[in-house]
Amino acid sequence: MQTNQNNNKPKNSFTWICLTIIGTLLIQACTAPVNTRPTPNLPTPEPVADVELPWQPLYELVDQELQEKLSLALESKPHWKKLVDRKKLAVGVIDMSTTPPRFARVNGNVMMYAASLPKIAIMFAAYASFEDGSLIETPEIHADLVDMIRVSSNTSATRVLNLVGIEKVEQVLTDPKYGLYDEERGGGLWVGRAYASAGERHGDPINNISHGATATQVCRFYYLLANGRLIDQHRSEQMLADLSDPQINHKFVNQLNQLAPNAELFRKSGTWRNFHSDSVMVRGKKWRNYILVAMVESEKGGEIIKNILPAVETILQEK
Repeated sequence: MQTNQNNNKPKNSFTWICLTIIGTLLIQACTAPVNTRPTPNLPTPEPVADVELPWQPLYELVDQELQEKLSLALESKPHWKKLVDRKKLAVGVIDMSTTPPRFARVNGNVMMYAASLPKIAIMFAAYASFEDGSLIETPEIHADLVDMIRVSSNTSATRVLNLVGIEKVEQVLTDPKYGLYDEERGGGLWVGRAYASAGERHGDPINNISHGATATQVCRFYYLLANGRLIDQHRSEQMLADLSDPQINHKFVNQLNQLAPNAELFRKSGTWRNFHSDSVMVRGKKWRNYILVAMVESEKGGEIIKNILPAVETILQEK
């Protein structure tokens, strides 16, 4: 008896075509890139007369006028001045609305305990590990990165840190290519312990701080991101996406929600006991295009940081 080899094919050609299309879409869905979240454009200043300016490290962008205004603003309140003099208050600002940008800092190289702010270093190390293949990029890790940054989840931070490894975080932070921890400049970003009650501890080489930062190096972190120089442009844009849409409405974000509700914010803060820190890159209209970092050790630290932002915005409008 002759066998009909087409018995298993749908008799309706339209049905066959539909099944083929559905199968193709399923294959594409399974092989799609892991991180499909929209990424923001890099908030770099527009070049003058369409001429691309040479890259300038942040250290070369210190502006004397902005420096004097920042120092005066922090000295205008006796309590702030006292904290500055005791090296318990550090502030850094980059005016990104000018070409080239302008940078000023007070106690910029003073390393302080920064609580959750250094989670940005774990994020950076995770993307560096994706790039060199030492960590497999998965939707679960990306979800942890977002929760670690936007809602400051300690559980997510610890999970990512355990996957990356403390040694890898130290390696990328001290890499001369980035210099985010530089012993010759007082230290910088550092994560030497998981955000959990137990686990190994690696204090930084200078100050023995487990979760630390300097205002200058946090400013540099955002400045490098804004210019697509943390790993590369694509990875910088992914990290900016993680830093966007902050979900904790306090300190800088509390003020910006009132002063510039339509501005685009990239942010990470930290709070533990009397240690308060905040960092934000703001992209708004006209002059409101800046990076601001503040760290303070004070029982009123949260309120101090909140009030520093409008004081700095006043300075930025004066140019």
